[in-house]
Amino acid sequence: MAERSFKLPIQQFRKVFFFFLSGESVDDCGGGYSESIAEMCEELQNGLTPLLIVTPNGRDESGANRDCFLLNPAAKSSLHMNMFRFLGVMLGIAIRTGSPLSLNLAEPVDKDFIPGLMYIRDNEATSEEFEAMSLPFTVPNASGQDIQLSSKYSHITLDNRTEYVRLAINYRLHEFDEQVAAVREGMARVVPVPLLSLFTGYELETMVCGSPDIPLHLLKSVATYKGIEPSASLIQWFWEVMESFSNTERSLFLRFVWGRTRLPRTIADFRGRDFVIQVLEEKLKYAIHFCKSIDTDDYARIALTGEPTADDSSDDSDNEDADSFASDSTQDYLTGH
Repeated sequence: MAERSFKLPIQQFRKVFFFFLSGESVDDCGGGYSESIAEMCEELQNGLTPLLIVTPNGRDESGANRDCFLLNPAAKSSLHMNMFRFLGVMLGIAIRTGSPLSLNLAEPVDKDFIPGLMYIRDNEATSEEFEAMSLPFTVPNASGQDIQLSSKYSHITLDNRTEYVRLAINYRLHEFDEQVAAVREGMARVVPVPLLSLFTGYELETMVCGSPDIPLHLLKSVATYKGIEPSASLIQWFWEVMESFSNTERSLFLRFVWGRTRLPRTIADFRGRDFVIQVLEEKLKYAIHFCKSIDTDDYARIALTGEPTADDSSDDSDNEDADSFASDSTQDYLTGH
């Protein structure tokens, strides 16, 4: 997809792009598109692509940003650069459309890195004490590998400690230069990059990635109701249940009903894409007639506990009823009834 996108004229990006979901029945009112973007974000963060790597804190399972990711500085091939450019296109699309990506991106320089360097620079230890500490003249990269900063020095000493701090900071500040340049190039195809300097880093991150928090007051403000009044007891119960959900559960709920896992920042960013609550009467009737085990949900129970169903014949009966319903409906359609 990355390769194909760069062969398209710039005008094509006014429609973002098209997806053909083979073998899937999708009536796309925005949900199918959002689901495809959510799957992209999942693939970026689950190791299927080489573009992002987990933070050092994530590998060590300690400290902040353990669930966040960095650009992979080792991904430098021509194919990888095109993939980074396409990622930049996606970031630009998120800004232009107000549809945030469910990406957990971390700052490229760990805040704990600088205090460690300042300790080395300002340490009042003697030359002998520095030698006794035997600190290597290396710095860990984003992947956790030690990088030799100079062929001249093997260890940090009292005399070269200032040089070590300078080289270590310089390496960290420029570790992702190639990848960032490719992402920036992709963003420039969609948004005027120079204008992004008007925003702080946090504001830009929020525009691109949104927030993992799901504020219900924002969701309520864009909710519309079909076939039911907002004051109905059923609606009040719905919001009470949503209040009891954790942010993770709310995100999963949004993914299921809306195809997205994060909300835009403000009401204006929704741009008319309301959160619609509708009572599906016909589907409910089908469920209560043909899905007798809907409350027990045996399939989910087996997956969680490994226990067999209590009454397999009930499931068979459900299947037979559903098959009979489908057969009758098909026959009616073919005969014109």
